[in-house]
Amino acid sequence: MNMRRWIIIGTALLCLLYVLLLIPEPAPSIPDTAENRPFYWNRDAYWSELGHRFAEARAAGCGGLASSITAGFSLVDSLLAHVQTDTLSPDAAAFSGLEQGLFILGTQLGACSQRLTDYLRAFGEIRTAIKNQSTRWDMNAPAARECLYKLLYGGRTAVEEVMLQTPPGAVPEVILETEEPSVTPSAEILGVTVHSGDILVSRGGAPTSALIARGNDFPGNFSHIALLYIDPATKRISLIESHIEKGVAVATVDEYLRDTKLRIMVLRPRADLPALQRDPMVPHWAASFALKRARGKHIAYDFAMNTADPAQLFCSEVVSSAYHHVGVNLWAGLSHISSPGVKAWLAAFGVRHFTTQEPSDLEYDPQLRVVAEWRDFETLRKDRLDNVVVDVMLEGAERGDRLKYDWYLLPVARIMKAYSAVLNYFGKFGPVPEGMSASAAA
Repeated sequence: MNMRRWIIIGTALLCLLYVLLLIPEPAPSIPDTAENRPFYWNRDAYWSELGHRFAEARAAGCGGLASSITAGFSLVDSLLAHVQTDTLSPDAAAFSGLEQGLFILGTQLGACSQRLTDYLRAFGEIRTAIKNQSTRWDMNAPAARECLYKLLYGGRTAVEEVMLQTPPGAVPEVILETEEPSVTPSAEILGVTVHSGDILVSRGGAPTSALIARGNDFPGNFSHIALLYIDPATKRISLIESHIEKGVAVATVDEYLRDTKLRIMVLRPRADLPALQRDPMVPHWAASFALKRARGKHIAYDFAMNTADPAQLFCSEVVSSAYHHVGVNLWAGLSHISSPGVKAWLAAFGVRHFTTQEPSDLEYDPQLRVVAEWRDFETLRKDRLDNVVVDVMLEGAERGDRLKYDWYLLPVARIMKAYSAVLNYFGKFGPVPEGMSASAAA
């Protein structure tokens, strides 16, 4: 009788605990960012026109396109010379002319890729020239951000569309751009000479990577950042980064590349920055600081994306805080997440700060040079598909779609969260990342 009574009591307590664990968390408070707005191209008719141009170019073939391609490059080079030598504002006509020139050439080279190398060269020089111009701009002003975005993001899209129309063997995996001088220790990755303090910006292959890259006012191409340290004596490379699963960590080159990467861009601080003029080893000191901190204690991933709190760090903060420590303030322009639907989705994952440092921002930062870019041609098409899928999902978020979970799994997620917290206490990692709520995990 006593045993039966205890079974009934135990069952009742378990049921009560299950019911208590079903109580949902309060909805997060999402700040209003009405002063900002997402960027929209609003050029559907123009994209259709470019599609028709591409179809006509394929019908014409290389023989029929030679003269128009030559004329297109002449126009782009003429405008580029103007941008390289004059002082221009973000609304200068030369920038919109370059944008149009790149797009039209893209429709032709997609059909006849014989001058792909020239196209890659032109885009690289345009990127360098506009970043030089932007050193005089307010990088948080809408006009500056939109000008850079149209040419750099739009130009990259055009370049990669041409690549996808080109036979695989004809597309270089690595494109070298600017050999920015550096005196810090050096080594080689994927055929590129890198220096201690270089920044590797990449796009991962997971669906969440697409959400990170696309989920802001200026959808981007990158979802992750790592800071590179090279030991002066051994030339051993260490990459300091932060992962959702385990927080700040140090990886070898093999470990870094083992995670799927659709593209990797190598960025390097300009040698003429005041801090580097005073001490050219500043990038190495930044990397040394990040490495020492990562090895010194466990630092959890910052789901809130709070750049003001160094206790937890997401990948961008690993780099920004290290460079801030040595007197270089990167992220001249911050990302804004102003779409209510996107904010609601990101808030479900724990994001609480919607003006923050996104990985894609660094491509536009005038303090950094693009040294090289590596692309995995085989997975480049997957990048396009991921972008399309996520963009459609985010459109649904704008219509009111919300991320949902099976309510009956919430108690299980909370138990797993508690189990993970115990593992975290002993320096191990559990099924629910530190800092992620049980609702997000469910």
